[in-house]
Amino acid sequence: MFIDESVITVISGKGGDGAATFRREKFVQFGGPDGGDGGKGGDIVFIADPNINTLVDFKSSKKFKAGDGTKGSAARCTGKSGEDLVIKVPVGTMIRDFESNRLLLDLSNPNERVVFLKGGDGGRGNIHFKSSVKKAPKLAESGREGLELKIKLELKLLADVALVGYPSVGKSSFINKVSAAKSKVASYHFTTLKPKLGVVRVDDEQSFVIADVPGLIEGAHEGVGLGDRFLKHIERCKLIIHIVDVSGIDGRDPKEDFIKINQELKNYSEKLSKKQQIVVANKIDMLYEEEKLDEFEKFVKENGVEYVYPVSVIANEGLKPVLNKAWEMIQEIPREELEEEYSVDELLREINKKEDWEIRKLEEHVFEVDGRIVDDVLKKYVFMGEEGIINFLQKMRSLGMETELENAGVEEGDIIVIAGYEFEYVL
Repeated sequence: MFIDESVITVISGKGGDGAATFRREKFVQFGGPDGGDGGKGGDIVFIADPNINTLVDFKSSKKFKAGDGTKGSAARCTGKSGEDLVIKVPVGTMIRDFESNRLLLDLSNPNERVVFLKGGDGGRGNIHFKSSVKKAPKLAESGREGLELKIKLELKLLADVALVGYPSVGKSSFINKVSAAKSKVASYHFTTLKPKLGVVRVDDEQSFVIADVPGLIEGAHEGVGLGDRFLKHIERCKLIIHIVDVSGIDGRDPKEDFIKINQELKNYSEKLSKKQQIVVANKIDMLYEEEKLDEFEKFVKENGVEYVYPVSVIANEGLKPVLNKAWEMIQEIPREELEEEYSVDELLREINKKEDWEIRKLEEHVFEVDGRIVDDVLKKYVFMGEEGIINFLQKMRSLGMETELENAGVEEGDIIVIAGYEFEYVL
């Protein structure tokens, strides 16, 4: 089954919390802090695997999570790091943010390995908070949360050459003749129901990849006949081989076919319409008026395509010059970058953006304190017991919470709610 799109959620691992423990040894009355650091959370890693050619593995599985780091422990023992989650996708997979459709990663190189979402760092144990003033600190850092993102995987085939043309013009027969690919062939529309890749060997040391894209029809760029799903697969190609049935045996005009297919390419993508083409005038064995071939060749050249080759795919005539010219052209044409990648870190900052302080009046004399600073403190520290609460409030005061509360109109005796805990405001 050929699947070229899938939507999944990826989550990197949470870092383990640091430990707030103290030495307990015989004959040592007041052991010092010995809490170890938490382990790092696992990363989400993507690999472009050349042995995979479809996204079918993501058809049923929709959530992928890396392992969490474990908590630090006594005797300065660091917690175990979470296991990375390695996700293998086909070469040519583009990863987009589901909400904004921004391109985040383009895996166009075989065996390319990219850390997509980093796991959260482990929190520091209380050994790091000992000082000349605080000799027995009862706080440690929380492990950082993992990152979560809903993404769309989009596969675009990496072929040097793409075959385009109306259904039943001979594209499948062409790729079968010139490569090892085996496409279904019949005399009805859309015999090719998925893109087919083939390797064309020009000689022992020269080869290129060709893609047989299902036949296009009018309205393909709008999704008619699944055309938009097929067109995206030729955006990466260097060169287009446009096959036209020059015999007109099905009652169509080859000139009109040529124009209409190129119009569909242009409607889908201006960049796609500007790619260089070789036109293959197929089925010359069924053409009994040679002047029609001359007229067609002249017409094509007047419309900007320099190379036109008369062939009979079924009789295996005229194919070698086409392949030689294709090889010559793709050596000179660089592969274009489709889009500029957007930073994953920048996107996550946008998604999770908060004001430093967000103070909301829940009801008369009841205020809730939220915002980036509150989140940062709660994520960073593990506060233990009553002393931990006092440390937390002191930390918030040092960061300016008192001033923000006064500016919001909070008065003595009002109730302040932070992360579900209630405190009475005292001046």
